[in-house]
Amino acid sequence: MAHDIAVLAEELTAMAAVDQRTSVHANSDDPAEQLAWRRLTARHGDRLGEIMEEYGWPTAELVGEDAARAAWLIAQHADRQLDIQRRALKLLQAAVSAGSAGPRELAFLRDRTLVNEGGKQICGTQIAGVRDGAPVPWPCAEPERVDELRAEVGIEPFDEYVAKFSPS
Repeated sequence: MAHDIAVLAEELTAMAAVDQRTSVHANSDDPAEQLAWRRLTARHGDRLGEIMEEYGWPTAELVGEDAARAAWLIAQHADRQLDIQRRALKLLQAAVSAGSAGPRELAFLRDRTLVNEGGKQICGTQIAGVRDGAPVPWPCAEPERVDELRAEVGIEPFDEYVAKFSPS
C-alpha cells in the first residue's frame, strides 16, 4: 500500500509539472496549442476522477503536500469536466471539514466551479479578463464582502491579488 501511495504521489506531481509547463497554451493564439492543452487537462481530469474513486481526496496526509497541491491544480484546470470539479469540490470540502486540507484551496476550487457553472463566485479568485489594464473578476455574489471572505480563508485582499497579474 505504501508503495502504491508513493507511486500515486509521483504521478500527481508529474501531472502538475506538465500542467504548469504547458498552461501558457490555454489562451494561445494557436488553435493546435489550445487543443493540446484541452486534451492534456481532460486526460488529467479523467485520471483524477479515477484517483478520487479509489482513494477519495488525495490529502497531504495520504500523498504529501506537493501531490495534494498537484491534485488541487488538476481539479482547478478540469474546466470542461464539471463532474470532476464538482466531485473534487465535494471531497475537498469534506477534507477541509475534517482538518485534512486547507480552506484557501477550497475557496479557489469553489469559485472556479461556480464560474464554470455560470454562477457568481464567492471570493473573487477567478479573473474574467483585463479592462483598461486592470484584471476584472467574474461576478461575485457579495462584491462588497470579497476582502472579508478572502481573509476568512487566508487569501490576500483582492487588490493585492490582482496586482500580481498587472504589468509592472
